[in-house]
Amino acid sequence: MTTKASTVPAYAAPAAGAPLQRTTIPRRAVGEHDVLIDVRFAGICHSDIHQARDGWGKGIYPMVPGHEITGVVAEVGSGVTRFAPGDRVGVGCLVDSCRTCDNCEAGLEQYCTGGSVATYNALDKNGEPTYGGYSTRIVVDERFTVRIPDGLALDRAAPLLCAGITLYSPLRHWKAGPGKKVAIVGLGGLGHMGVKIAHALGAEVTVLSQTLRKKDDGLRLGAAAYHATSDEATFEALAGTFDLIVSTVSAPLRFGRYLGMLRTDGALVNVGAPEEPVSLNLFSLIGDRRTLAGSCIGGLPETQEMLDFCAEHGLGAEIEVISADRVNEAYERVLASDVRYRFVIDTSTI
Repeated sequence: MTTKASTVPAYAAPAAGAPLQRTTIPRRAVGEHDVLIDVRFAGICHSDIHQARDGWGKGIYPMVPGHEITGVVAEVGSGVTRFAPGDRVGVGCLVDSCRTCDNCEAGLEQYCTGGSVATYNALDKNGEPTYGGYSTRIVVDERFTVRIPDGLALDRAAPLLCAGITLYSPLRHWKAGPGKKVAIVGLGGLGHMGVKIAHALGAEVTVLSQTLRKKDDGLRLGAAAYHATSDEATFEALAGTFDLIVSTVSAPLRFGRYLGMLRTDGALVNVGAPEEPVSLNLFSLIGDRRTLAGSCIGGLPETQEMLDFCAEHGLGAEIEVISADRVNEAYERVLASDVRYRFVIDTSTI
């Protein structure tokens, strides 16, 4: 017997820019291939704020953010083969895709050409809105559920479902490792995981941040060097230094200055998503055959690979656990860069 459709407590933005408030939301019945998860923790991603406040447009309200979800399986559908009640699991940024395009078949569901379905602020294949992890329960197809290794605490693992995979995917794709010099732009929720993962992969890591305020943290997390980009001399001193630069910031960069820090054939990869358009002088690319690229989370196989890698190397997010009634305060503190380095909601407080 599978659980019927139900309503569960959640925190939602009732309208664009409105404070989040406690409410109830519907959850579908557990289908043949579904997993019902008791949510234990939900990370607060900067993209939650962008979307709750309609910074990227086309918001669906009421909106329940949250795509960094960890919990415990409460029930499985009759056709589920990968999970059982009691398993520790996670859900990231996606809850469905077309499953048949070349990218889906290659485990790159994040680039589904038929249209992937986001964990929240999206419409599922039945035209119903999706609601995220700021809630007590969620129902997800087993294909879009990952296993949390025993070596990872559920609270510190939650941010890995977005921040972790968002950095792991480009670092692996552009072959960060021994002999490579990698720079991470910004030491925030994403950037601090980039430092940890790049260091664990064997690369020499440098943090590029506006100020030296977090230098001690950056060095502790695995960086070999830390430089302030507010100092123009930094760009001259580091010209032609890096094989790979990964930018995690949501503000537009002066791309020409950062591209100038790349070696020949180096790549500047953006995982931050500014709300405003950016401009670029193409001579910054042409001169040394440099690449300006973007990267978006990872597919389900790579997300599981990332979790296993983090467990093997003892990597979890640096977190501040909060009760759900502090979510609006947390949003303001994220915007003020007043968190080291990820807020995580204890969903038992919803």
